[in-house]
Amino acid sequence: MSLPHQPLQHSQTEISRPKLEAIIEQMRQTIVVRSRRNFYAPASQLYDLLIRPVLAELQAKQIKTLVFVPDGSFRNIPLAALYDGRQYLIENYNVALTPGLQLLSPRPLKQIKLRAIAAGLTTSRQGFSALNYVDEELQEIEQTAQGEVLLNQEFTSETLQQKIQVSDYPIVHIATHGQFSSNERNTYLITWDEKLDTHQLRTLLQNKELRYQTSLELLVLSACETAKGDRQSGLGLAGLATRSGAKTTVATLWQVNDQVTAIFMDAFYEALSQNKVTKAQALQYAQLKLLRDPDFGRH
Repeated sequence: MSLPHQPLQHSQTEISRPKLEAIIEQMRQTIVVRSRRNFYAPASQLYDLLIRPVLAELQAKQIKTLVFVPDGSFRNIPLAALYDGRQYLIENYNVALTPGLQLLSPRPLKQIKLRAIAAGLTTSRQGFSALNYVDEELQEIEQTAQGEVLLNQEFTSETLQQKIQVSDYPIVHIATHGQFSSNERNTYLITWDEKLDTHQLRTLLQNKELRYQTSLELLVLSACETAKGDRQSGLGLAGLATRSGAKTTVATLWQVNDQVTAIFMDAFYEALSQNKVTKAQALQYAQLKLLRDPDFGRH
């Protein structure tokens, strides 16, 4: 753990790798069906392993944001959902992840105009099911972030490339099926006409950076999932985020209810549009709004 203006601190808990991997995998499998609350046990065990040993210092220093550098299977679970027996970690801290110890320094979005290219599919394509609420999700983004929308037939890889190349929008939001895998060839996003692989997306976004001499501030990948049975699939997301050049990436780890996603994204961009709100704070705001929603939240 690294606290502000202090050297790295080390704490250690003895646990075998197989036992740890089993706890992480149990949380990964059970949290997908959240209504059964079977994930409480592994989420609590992981909280005790990761957070409780340093909790007193976090509280004493009044820490508000936790930045994790996850390794191995920890990349495949939402650390914000670690559970202390009463509350989730996200209820007390903003939570962010970074792929390495050297933290990036993105410009706060309050210093730039909130504008986005938003692309997505509502209809079934290439064997993937329809996402009926993506239209609503993109409409809300268009209003809040003053963006351009590419929906269904308009969302081709060529059109997306053209839009990215001719605009200096700091946000790219893609709402479509996709998969993250430790095998780069199995990491892709679905467009209207093809699968957009890691190399193609990286080329798209890096061309934008070369053209405008500014990097992408925020890449949002909604409705994607990690590859089933691939314990290192989180590497695919981490690699895609890093190689795209995006300063910050927000993505889903498994298939989610697209109606809930639309509500979540509306809250996320609503928070981002406010002054003096960081991306981690906006994410926490949206998560807590859903958590407290009587239709979708804890109760």
